[in-house]
Amino acid sequence: MTPPVRLRTEIPGRGARCGSALALVLRYARPSCRAAPAPSPIGAGASFFAGALLLIGLLAGAAQAAVEEPAGYRQDEYRAPVPATLAGAVVVTPAEAHALWSAGEAAFIDVMPRAPKPANLPEGTLWHEKPRLSIPGAVWLPNVGYGGLANVMDAWFRAGLSAASGGDPAHPLVFFCLPECWMSWNAAKRAMSYGYSRVYWMPEGSTGWGDAGYPLEPVEPEPGGQ
Repeated sequence: MTPPVRLRTEIPGRGARCGSALALVLRYARPSCRAAPAPSPIGAGASFFAGALLLIGLLAGAAQAAVEEPAGYRQDEYRAPVPATLAGAVVVTPAEAHALWSAGEAAFIDVMPRAPKPANLPEGTLWHEKPRLSIPGAVWLPNVGYGGLANVMDAWFRAGLSAASGGDPAHPLVFFCLPECWMSWNAAKRAMSYGYSRVYWMPEGSTGWGDAGYPLEPVEPEPGGQ
């Protein structure tokens, strides 16, 4: 009696036997009997890195979305994530603000606070403030974005807005400061409480404006502020 024929099949690079002729048939009936290749360390690392970036982006977006408008004014931690909205105002991007600026119909109100003079300077030391680069033509009314204003500062802010708007409460006003700056949010909200009806808020501030390629120039604060 003729013995059964056994075929030997080799998997390239491994030399492993799949078995008899039946195994050979089964081999072609299935996709493969070879072991799946091990994942590339480089590919696995790239996938992990991409996943981590995606997770960070989702968390950052969730944090931004979680910032809600307070009922009143922000009272502390003025450099922090801000809401995406301001009830009663129009939120604009640097490009949209630039369109208003180019049209020449809106007054731009810079509310960047002034740096306080250090209290421990030696006698006779000259104090030079860091120059403020702002949107050309903007009116700089510093320190009006705090949660509470003294009566003298409130009156000065009202007078500054009246001068910038020509006394017209319907004149467009664009408020800005720096990114993640509650000062501009507070100031825009306060302007609406004064009766101004066309208030715009640019959350990206002068930094976002400059990053978009729009011009900046040194500006001096309006006199009379504190």
